[in-house]
Amino acid sequence: MSGPEVDRLSLRSDPRPGELGWLIHRHGVIYAEEFGWDWRFEGVVAGIVSEIIAGFDPQHERCWLAELDGVLVGCCFLVRVDAEVSKLRLLLVEPAARGRGIAWRLVTECLAFARAVGYRKITLWTNDPLVAARRLYQRAGFRMVHSEPAEQFGHQMMSETWELDLASLGNPAPAAPGGRVASMNGDRDRDAIPATRASDNRV
Repeated sequence: MSGPEVDRLSLRSDPRPGELGWLIHRHGVIYAEEFGWDWRFEGVVAGIVSEIIAGFDPQHERCWLAELDGVLVGCCFLVRVDAEVSKLRLLLVEPAARGRGIAWRLVTECLAFARAVGYRKITLWTNDPLVAARRLYQRAGFRMVHSEPAEQFGHQMMSETWELDLASLGNPAPAAPGGRVASMNGDRDRDAIPATRASDNRV
């Protein structure tokens, strides 16, 4: 990424009214266009967002919104499963904004935050059609630990669980330039880290 491109990209963790509705809508539209998934997927995303809001713990959970020139182009969540395990959810990058390292940046923000909080593991759920996203997770150190056939959203696919043992990463990766992020409580946050052509991880 060039210097000017980095300067145009910003991440924040203070969702404003309407922005969670945006990410639900864009998940529904993008997955329908790229994978042919039906309206039920948008319902799943809406349920996940509602669940996160209802139990949100700002000390152990975070939402990241990516903006390019002030326009929303991506999102990601890290949520608590238990004291040692967290879950990466709802990673998405707009098609027109791909190829700029945004998805990688969102994922590495998750990793940095998880380590700072003290989680030992990150898990995620994805599906085999999301080839680019799966490559991204593998690059970040995730490994698939379970796979099973499932009929979902009008298609037959393999439902997959991936995990990352944070202790296996060694020293944290350096923050990407311009990686300062505002937290939900308004405090300034920590590090950062890139986008493939992935729509992303399903939940």
